[in-house]
Amino acid sequence: MSLHIQNLHVSADGKEILKGVDLDVPKGSVVVIMGPNGSGKSTLANTLAGHPKYQITSGTIELDGADITQDKANERAKKGLFLSMQYPPEIEGVTIANFLRLAVNAQREEKLNPLKIHAMLVKKMKELAIDESFLRRYLNVGLSGGEKKKLEILQLSILNPTYAILDETDSGLDVDALRTVSDGINLFRGKEKGILLITHYNRILQYVKPDDVYIMQDGKIVKSGKSELAEEIEKKGYLEVK
Repeated sequence: MSLHIQNLHVSADGKEILKGVDLDVPKGSVVVIMGPNGSGKSTLANTLAGHPKYQITSGTIELDGADITQDKANERAKKGLFLSMQYPPEIEGVTIANFLRLAVNAQREEKLNPLKIHAMLVKKMKELAIDESFLRRYLNVGLSGGEKKKLEILQLSILNPTYAILDETDSGLDVDALRTVSDGINLFRGKEKGILLITHYNRILQYVKPDDVYIMQDGKIVKSGKSELAEEIEKKGYLEVK
């Protein structure tokens, strides 16, 4: 069972960005996509999550054998797909506690008591070394880049999807924040979970060990390998890796 992408072509604003992407993210694996700016990595992430800006012109997306190509974003989320965004939006007036409570109950037919959800949140925050006072803050408002990324990992932990798409979750993190985020990813990792990790850099892969590494350029997958490929990119750059 897997998140399976076949011959995916995607356009936005009249321009083709993805030009025939084939990719498989099996359960129990961490699949990494690396590539230079403008290669299509974030377009792939947003397309998989169902962002309406991106038009699929051909190809399919399957989730454990079910075609979700035409599903809306909320439908995909309910089926077990999660996106950690590169640039999480700031939402005034909505506390992190209320946001997560609503998100948890949106997944369930039988709603959980707010006190039970609060206890779940506190437990997960302790695991991720996140201060409980975060729950009273507005969603991403006034948070540093590292705090926003920690909050994305808290959402991943509490929502517990089947497949996680992590779009540059490591960008802009200092060493301590990188370890916290990496610990959260490793806690989520498991035999029944699939992770698609999008990154520019090899440094997060020192903490989150990948099963497969793919290089994307100009909207296509141009090379694949194991962790050694990411190390080669780190040393030589994308232009030198053939």
